[in-house]
Amino acid sequence: MLAIIGGSGMAMFDEMVDRRRQVVRTPYGDPSCPLSFGRIDGQEIVFLARHGYGHTIAPHEINYRANLWALDEAGVTAAVSVATVGGIRPDLAAGTLLLPDQIVDYTYRRHCTFFEGPDKPVTHIDFTEPYDGALRDRLVAAAQSIGETLLVGGTYGCTQGPRLETAGEIRRLAGDGCDVVGMTAMPEAALARELGIAYATLAVVSNPAAGIGDSARQISLADIQVVLESAIGRVRGVLRALR
Repeated sequence: MLAIIGGSGMAMFDEMVDRRRQVVRTPYGDPSCPLSFGRIDGQEIVFLARHGYGHTIAPHEINYRANLWALDEAGVTAAVSVATVGGIRPDLAAGTLLLPDQIVDYTYRRHCTFFEGPDKPVTHIDFTEPYDGALRDRLVAAAQSIGETLLVGGTYGCTQGPRLETAGEIRRLAGDGCDVVGMTAMPEAALARELGIAYATLAVVSNPAAGIGDSARQISLADIQVVLESAIGRVRGVLRALR
């Protein structure tokens, strides 16, 4: 079963039919919201609003373990994360859709593994390639099938939030090889790997990162909203075409 994890600008996936909601309890507390089940062209989909249906949960306060555990309990085998990011690489203009292939983690104090505590074995997952190649190929094929431009490849720098970054921090991320910056890829991607859920991120570049281009002096949250209103519709098109 496929899950869609909606980020900023995507608190529901209205294209689903026969929708029903289910509350899931987990050993790690409550997920961000009840899971929404439905179908698209006969394919069963599970949708989870990462920030809650009212977008009330900040990135650093998300219960990532409960979210991923709930999806696993529901029988999810693959999850597409929709994420809003700032563009660092010069060619990543606002409105670009990107399929990153790497992550650099700058977060801290987040519960980042299921394998902790005296009753759990020491477990090291292979995280060389944090995103699932087969699922990324499916997203590429979906975008191509509807004529949508999807840039492939790039490194997602995941910061703590909830504040946006300083220009100096963005210069550091650029020096570290990051192409975009966001706040939710980690530990979400690692937890999915621990559970054996294929995971990929469909990223929407909402603005140049701090200190770059139109964001040289200040990031306009109003401009970000305008970009998302247009770009999220294109994201929905790709997800509808995903097979």
